[in-house]
Amino acid sequence: MAAIVEVENLSKTYKGGLTALRGVSLAIERGEILALLGPNGAGKTTLISALCGITTPSGGQARIGGHDILRDWRKARHLVGLVPQEVALEPFEKVINTVRFSRGLFGKGRDDVLVERVLRQLSLWDKRHARTRELSGGMKRRVLIAKALCHEPQVLFLDEPTAGVDVELRRDMWEVVRGLKESGVTIILTTHYIEEAEAMADRVAVINGGEILLVEDKAALMHRMGRKTLRIDLAEPVDAVPDALDGYDLERIEDGAALLYHYDTRGEGTGITRLLQALAREGLSLRDIETRQSSLEEIFVGLVREGAA
Repeated sequence: MAAIVEVENLSKTYKGGLTALRGVSLAIERGEILALLGPNGAGKTTLISALCGITTPSGGQARIGGHDILRDWRKARHLVGLVPQEVALEPFEKVINTVRFSRGLFGKGRDDVLVERVLRQLSLWDKRHARTRELSGGMKRRVLIAKALCHEPQVLFLDEPTAGVDVELRRDMWEVVRGLKESGVTIILTTHYIEEAEAMADRVAVINGGEILLVEDKAALMHRMGRKTLRIDLAEPVDAVPDALDGYDLERIEDGAALLYHYDTRGEGTGITRLLQALAREGLSLRDIETRQSSLEEIFVGLVREGAA
């Protein structure tokens, strides 16, 4: 599938000497959801700002839909919608006018049918005549999304779009995101709710210190880097792990009522069969066993720690 966003060796150094991006290269495919993950100060917002024309990169190049973001910035910007972290709305303007005005900024004619559809998708239609100052924080974020969608962008940047939004509103927003993906919109998402990235993203990019640590298919990443944990619930608690089981590096939890065994899915064997046989030889009876796959959050934390080392 062709890339709609192409980033090659992009860098950004501010006047004070702070380097926010260090040779970032990235290709984002048309119609995918890419989760851009990184700790605070990693360079996520700077990268998005550069691609959206808010800040000028110091070096490298980037193209959106084949249009260079500097030389052909009007055409590149025309393809982009942005939902920023900061909620900045005209407090005394009505919701519907705010959305209509944003459409006009991109040279699009009035389209009341489209505006109504976007507002209904985001549960804002009943609030269309309310002034933005009267809305809750979550509803204001919905207005930001409506503003970003009103000119029908092909690429949508969502920079922490659900920050401060309650669970119900967050769920509704992701239903909208799924619908946009199905319609062919490319979505680049940053979020502190990594479970959202795990549920929504096709691929994951991890950035830290202004550098991309990896870009990989989410499922492949979790398979490649994920570890599994076997939880063994014992029929009778143990005061200590028997010495004969030291080689398995078992973790005793819940006052000895259960043991945890961590293993790598990439190894030649898991060692589970040998472990169960060893438990039986030690006279330990099992009540239940359960396996758990590492989450994307655990993988992300591990990658960031390795990158900082």
